[in-house]
Amino acid sequence: MPTHEVTNQPPPLVGHDTAHDPALLAALEREGAGWASDEVHALGRLAGTEEAQEWGRLAERVPPVLRTHDRFGHRVDEVDLVPAYHSLMGTAVGHGLHAAAWADPRPGAHVARAAKFLVWNVDAGHGCPISMTYAVVPALRAAPDLAATYEPLLTSTTYDPGLRAPAGKVGLVAGMSMTEKQGGSDVRANTTRAVPQPDGSYRLTGHKWFTSAPMSDLFLSLAQAPGGLSCFLVPRVLADGTRNAMHLVRLKDKLGNRSNASAEIEYDGATAWLVGEEGRGVRTIVEMVNLTRLDCTLGTASGMRNATVLAVHHARHRSAFGRRLVDQPLMRNVLADLVVESEAATTVAMRLAGATDRAVRGDLDEASFRRMGLAVSKYWVCKRGPAHAGEAMECLGGNGYVEESGLPRIYRELPLLSIWEGSGNVAALDALRAMGREPESVERFLAEVDLAAGADRRLDDAVATVRKELSDHDDLELRARRVVERLALVLQGSLLVRHAPAAVADAFCASRLDRDWGGALGTLPTGLDLDAIIERGVVEPVD
Repeated sequence: MPTHEVTNQPPPLVGHDTAHDPALLAALEREGAGWASDEVHALGRLAGTEEAQEWGRLAERVPPVLRTHDRFGHRVDEVDLVPAYHSLMGTAVGHGLHAAAWADPRPGAHVARAAKFLVWNVDAGHGCPISMTYAVVPALRAAPDLAATYEPLLTSTTYDPGLRAPAGKVGLVAGMSMTEKQGGSDVRANTTRAVPQPDGSYRLTGHKWFTSAPMSDLFLSLAQAPGGLSCFLVPRVLADGTRNAMHLVRLKDKLGNRSNASAEIEYDGATAWLVGEEGRGVRTIVEMVNLTRLDCTLGTASGMRNATVLAVHHARHRSAFGRRLVDQPLMRNVLADLVVESEAATTVAMRLAGATDRAVRGDLDEASFRRMGLAVSKYWVCKRGPAHAGEAMECLGGNGYVEESGLPRIYRELPLLSIWEGSGNVAALDALRAMGREPESVERFLAEVDLAAGADRRLDDAVATVRKELSDHDDLELRARRVVERLALVLQGSLLVRHAPAAVADAFCASRLDRDWGGALGTLPTGLDLDAIIERGVVEPVD
């Protein structure tokens, strides 16, 4: 019917390569993983297909369902997952987004993995077990015998779902159970007890408040042993094929991240094995936390890029008041600001991936830089995510508020990444802790920032202000967010001045560092090359 003729609507954004991101591709080369370019593009093209995007949509729209008992009353503690979820997991594992980098001797393996994590942006929920499987490996190495048994299966690129004894599977997925209802981030308040057994194992009894991906094969968990808070490996199924005494109480009804089951669980004498030494549980698991914090930063950068591309795509194909949206000055300001925020996040996230790769290969300077760089970037990048997604949604108007646009799902996901592995205050205070306990991390951080010294007056002035803030120890905890924000901004500014096109670096320094900026995105000053910036947010279908 003539009244149903569709005009002035953008075409679907499908058939594109999500790896068509100039900031990402430049960082891939710069951080030593240019050899993975073909792999990253292959995954990016898959992410841009209609099929993969439908997997992501279905996995969230048909969330996990808990079955505690079977029809006869027997306890089964099963979580039913839609087939699309398994397609997502199989793709992620098959492309090495999980722990495969630990088995890859090539320099840059962790950078390549980070780039693939960024471009595989069709669903954030399944990224949680993928991230935890990546992060569990270095912690598990504190127990060499356990690592020898399970690490080859954790790094396998075969996805093998189903509840069976871990050693009999061809690939494993891991999770962690740290928090309890009485403590949250204060894990030393945990009350779960671990009782040693004659065979060297322990029996865990207690309640865990958040256990994501409870159908994983293995979990790292914290519990109070005779020697204090300790780290344990808890299998979902025991070697004889029986279920471990780990009972699922309920699944959390969450704002977003709905494709990923998050459960409250009870340990009722669950069998576990000590990882590391008794009383050193936090120290043992801290590297796992650092790696999942890296993935929070990468995940936020991925969400920002996805939102930016959707906004730019819409604006290039939608007209209002006689002009395309992308040609209207105020919309151009908003789009350019979205691109700048996205590129700053991607650039710093990939720099931290490079530092991680070099740190695990023994570079102590890079390890020190990562300590501070990751703490401040996890705070700031993840804090910026929700506001960025909200502004991108506004670029589509009412269309952006509709689920089919994809932006509501991005908007719901991003607050989680600011909360997970330490919400804003925890992340900011962790940066202060690094300053006090590891002063060399501040030195390495400032040495990184100083690589751009003299290249831009606005950056130099901002660094001078940061140094002044750091020298003032009065009320430092009260000022923690202010200090950490400025540290994150000068790091992003330094990286962009050195590596980004002049248009992007100029816009960042003018707005974020020189404070010629309003209280919302889309308030960039005049005189910037907005066209060159917006062009970096354009993707086109590939043949």
